[in-house]
Amino acid sequence: MALADLRRIAPPSRQGRRGPRAGEGRWALLFLAPTLIGLAFLSAGPIIAAFGISLTSWDLLTAPEFVGLDNFFALFRDPRFIVALRNTAFYTFVSVPVGMLLSLGLAIALNQALRGIALIRTAYFLPVVTSATAVGLVWAWIYSPGDGILNQIIGIFGIPAQKWVTDPFWAMPAIIVMSVWQGLGTSVIVFLAGLQGIPQEYYDAASVDGAGRWSRFRRVTLPLLTPSIFFNGILALIGAFQVFDQVYVLARPGKPTQATITLIYFIYENGFKNFKMGYAAAASWILFLIVAVLSVIYFRSQRRWVHYQ
Repeated sequence: MALADLRRIAPPSRQGRRGPRAGEGRWALLFLAPTLIGLAFLSAGPIIAAFGISLTSWDLLTAPEFVGLDNFFALFRDPRFIVALRNTAFYTFVSVPVGMLLSLGLAIALNQALRGIALIRTAYFLPVVTSATAVGLVWAWIYSPGDGILNQIIGIFGIPAQKWVTDPFWAMPAIIVMSVWQGLGTSVIVFLAGLQGIPQEYYDAASVDGAGRWSRFRRVTLPLLTPSIFFNGILALIGAFQVFDQVYVLARPGKPTQATITLIYFIYENGFKNFKMGYAAAASWILFLIVAVLSVIYFRSQRRWVHYQ
């Protein structure tokens, strides 16, 4: 057989198979470089620095004194830290699922071709772009124990006025209600995008097969909304552990009580009010580890859930 014939039937070389996409990996790294550098210097760097500070006793005025892991041991003997951890966990595991369910329901309701629907969607998103301090002040007026609008509403039904934020029983639920309301807009937009990306043909095929509304939602909508659910869930989880503005505004005047203090406020209180930077850095590292572990668990559970759909 001639050499020309062998060349025609021989498989293309590795270089030939790579084709025009050979340099895509290098170009991707080039375009990602600014973000990666920013993460290294603005995120990874401070995280490592915070761990170094957590091993010291430092008041910002004198030189740091190395104390090893004493700050971490002291935290778990601190009743206020334990209460802050418990309050943050309660806030997270109530606000995240409630917010997700409400935003999904609203997204389904807003996913209609109605006149003026764009204006209604914009109205739901307005709290997201409103200052958290302004939102907190409005809700502080709503929760006012005297003539607050919420007490006026429940008074119509003969229910006695409540103290809300200053009541140990109602304080954290009141903060959760405000936070869920403020964060609905972002989740609704993400769910709307996911719903509008589902082809109508899938619903038509399910209807032809005799599937009812609930069956179409469970068998078509939910599985295809998995990316949106995952995205909203991880953002809500991380954001819930970092709640601060709502507590800072609603719990004033004074300071958050045992019923409202959260981990972020505990870190702020010790770092910027008591000037115990090493102690605050240790608390921030514990918060970082909690969020990291929960995020890993969430990622793993999400993959298994998707696998068994």
